[in-house]
Amino acid sequence: MTAPAYDFAGIARAEALLRVGRPADALAELHRLPTATALSLPGYVVRVAALLQLEQTREAADAARAGLVDCGPQAPLLGLLASAQHQLGDLPGAEQSLLAALAIEPGDADLLCRYALVCLAAGQVDKADRLLARAAQIDPDGVLVHTVRIQVAYARGEDRRAEQLSREFLAAHPDHAVAHALHGSTAASRGRLGDSYASMRQAVAREPADRDLADAAAEARLWAHPLLVPLRPVARLGMFKSWAIAVGIMLTLRAVGLPLVAALFSLAWFLLCVYSWVVPPLLRRWLRRRW
Repeated sequence: MTAPAYDFAGIARAEALLRVGRPADALAELHRLPTATALSLPGYVVRVAALLQLEQTREAADAARAGLVDCGPQAPLLGLLASAQHQLGDLPGAEQSLLAALAIEPGDADLLCRYALVCLAAGQVDKADRLLARAAQIDPDGVLVHTVRIQVAYARGEDRRAEQLSREFLAAHPDHAVAHALHGSTAASRGRLGDSYASMRQAVAREPADRDLADAAAEARLWAHPLLVPLRPVARLGMFKSWAIAVGIMLTLRAVGLPLVAALFSLAWFLLCVYSWVVPPLLRRWLRRRW
């Protein structure tokens, strides 16, 4: 009996396309491969990962389940299924998939990090921190370990620490798009918008096909523009906090017997609000034409 043909080179080509951000081409390559190759474990892994990159999350989950039927319980497929379930909001399902994957590969740092991300989404910060500690022991300089470490810091409200961790991530992986993107995000949260835009540009240069990164870089460019300097404190605090502070100042000024100052402050706040409604949309449209 002849063994089914298995195209190792074809799988390698599909994996290479996936690594350079061409998921649609990776799927097309899979379609050209022999059935035995396309329905193998590596074939399913490439298919599910490509569908996740294309944001076809339900299709990715279905493909992962089909792979588990054809190939049996496999940690890579269970991990990818968990990612799809997480994106679909099925946190209990994602946890079950990850526990099954970790039963097979208990020392897989990426699986531990994915489990930590599910815990963060469920508000279980301490549990996520414990999982992160286990992952860091296994792969202290892993990309996902750095990523989750920053997200745990954010979840604890430690913006300063998150920025420091993003700098450490960037120092360890200076050519990684995610490192630049996270450094850009943390720099923006600390009010360093020029640094934020520079990092986002570097992220896009490394992943030019990623539309989310391109949109984030465009937004960073917008807020780095001099015309938005008056709005930066409001952007950093958030609209609700800014309004609460402004109303508190107005009431305090009136309470201490300074109605004229309160009126002038109210007028200045109103003009700033009008400015925030008019200038950013117009500037965003103008910058997009030049982008």
